[in-house]
Amino acid sequence: MNRTQYKRVLLKLSGEALAGEQGFGINASIIQEIGKGVAAAVETGVEIGIVIGGGNIFRGVAASANGMDRASSDYMGMLATCINALALQDALEKLNVDTRVQSAIEMAEIAEPYIRRRAMRHLEKKRTVIFAAGTGNPYFTTDTAAALRAMEIEAQVIMKATRVDGVYDKDPLKHTDAVKFDELSYIEVLNKRLNVMDSTAISLCMDNNMPILCFNLKDPANIVKAIRGDKIGTLIK
Repeated sequence: MNRTQYKRVLLKLSGEALAGEQGFGINASIIQEIGKGVAAAVETGVEIGIVIGGGNIFRGVAASANGMDRASSDYMGMLATCINALALQDALEKLNVDTRVQSAIEMAEIAEPYIRRRAMRHLEKKRTVIFAAGTGNPYFTTDTAAALRAMEIEAQVIMKATRVDGVYDKDPLKHTDAVKFDELSYIEVLNKRLNVMDSTAISLCMDNNMPILCFNLKDPANIVKAIRGDKIGTLIK
């Protein structure tokens, strides 16, 4: 068992991360690589909860902007996160990682209902828990769900896996002069309007002193590096 800085973490994965270069749907090779990264992290002994988005399948906000009822479109987005959760569960169990999916929307045939104490018992038994369907409420993003679940399961940090190696003052994929931050405060993220998590999630983390570590998922080995406490990404605290 390797040395780790954390006992329990909440890993936030975007749905877009599962799509790879194709931009939509689930890329089998990408999800297998992510699974290997999570499996390697589990081997260190850390307890891992995962919140996964659904943007690779359906984005409720985008549909709402095009005239669909916001609540209906958000519920559709929650169902998309369930599809991703099942795909990730399959990838992890093929790597012999004991996994449970808990859904904020009840669907007994495919997932357990989200029950905080049950989730914590799973984590104590070294089962990786994937939290699907966001918070179960429209108008709340999976970023907010990640902040909420992290607090509920008493995680020590939210690890937000992104397409870039930290937080920048502007999009580094579009601007070559973008400047990376090694560390930020919650207030700086809000005041600078940095695209880390939505303001509700950041405020919730600030009110409950929950650190957020943003790092690059293109190399799934970064999950283990982050758990070991290596200097990667951007820390918000």
